[in-house]
Amino acid sequence: MSDIDTALRTQLHVLEAEMQAAGLWDATPPSDEALQSSVPFMFDTLRIEQWLQWVFVPRMHALLDAQAALPAKCDIHPLAEYEWQGKALTPWPARVLACLQQIDAMLSAQGASH
Repeated sequence: MSDIDTALRTQLHVLEAEMQAAGLWDATPPSDEALQSSVPFMFDTLRIEQWLQWVFVPRMHALLDAQAALPAKCDIHPLAEYEWQGKALTPWPARVLACLQQIDAMLSAQGASH
């Protein structure tokens, strides 16, 4: 496992912990129908935090487990920042957004080097 893989896996765990601490981690998965959306980020059927929990994090772990190619670019932070702007649940948005910004930077940096 490469350094980027280890760092990314660590950051994914931090993201999970921050989302759980913020109350953004659901115990019940979305319906199968909601997960079949073909819209980017499943924006029409899921909230961004649901997409992160039930789609992005598991897919990233699966790619890391399979030692498969990682996305060459990632820009989740701007969407999450837009979706969560104005949330009165501070300070969670800043911590979760910082995790997403780190993940975006890691994936985009490794993609630029390949």
